[in-house]
Amino acid sequence: MTIAAARRLTNGAVCFVGIGLPSAACNLARLTHAPDLVLIYESGTVGTRPNVLPLSIGDGELAETAHSVIPLPEIFTHYLQRGRVDVGFLGAAQVDRFGKLNSTVIGAYARPTVRLPGSGGAPEIASQAREVFVVMKQTTRTFVSSLDFTTSAGRPSAIITDLGVFRPNGEAREMVLAELYDGVTPAQVQAACGWPLRTVATIATVSPPANEELRVLRDLHQRTKAAHATRVRITLPTSGVR
Repeated sequence: MTIAAARRLTNGAVCFVGIGLPSAACNLARLTHAPDLVLIYESGTVGTRPNVLPLSIGDGELAETAHSVIPLPEIFTHYLQRGRVDVGFLGAAQVDRFGKLNSTVIGAYARPTVRLPGSGGAPEIASQAREVFVVMKQTTRTFVSSLDFTTSAGRPSAIITDLGVFRPNGEAREMVLAELYDGVTPAQVQAACGWPLRTVATIATVSPPANEELRVLRDLHQRTKAAHATRVRITLPTSGVR
């Protein structure tokens, strides 16, 4: 899934990156076929080239390796709203058949079962980047017929999952299955989809990961794990705190 997502990024593109799987895919692309990829994170870091995957947009690794750090409002007004972002790369907790995204709550908004991190810049990225890619694991809990909350209106060019790739079809922009990984069947995708699945006429097969792609991705995750394990941890006292 991460490799299939990374392959969609072209060298030199300006990419607004979300944390998690989108960040892994973008940095994999930067370390392989797209060395001049310009990564922008919502904390204001532009042209960042992290050596390890960040834990959040506030991770110091992003600022330390960035070409520049600018005020957050300028990220949106002078980059995103002026059409200077080629790709917005997002994740979500839920997606529906039209590519709308939920990253706010699971359950009723007033009394949710789970309160999620929230929108951040996702609504603006989803509506104003030239292209939008979404990467997320596919289950009936994530691919739902009706969102618990609409965080981003959504108009993704592709949704890359651990089973295949969806693309918008027609003016309604319903997300339909367009590509499958080797060994995955449409029936398996339907079993993990909360709406009646539609497909393109001829479903393509995603090329399997190359050895170099796997090596770079594994090395990136190993370096990330080692770096985060050595970070200073602050332990608060368990008593006597007011």
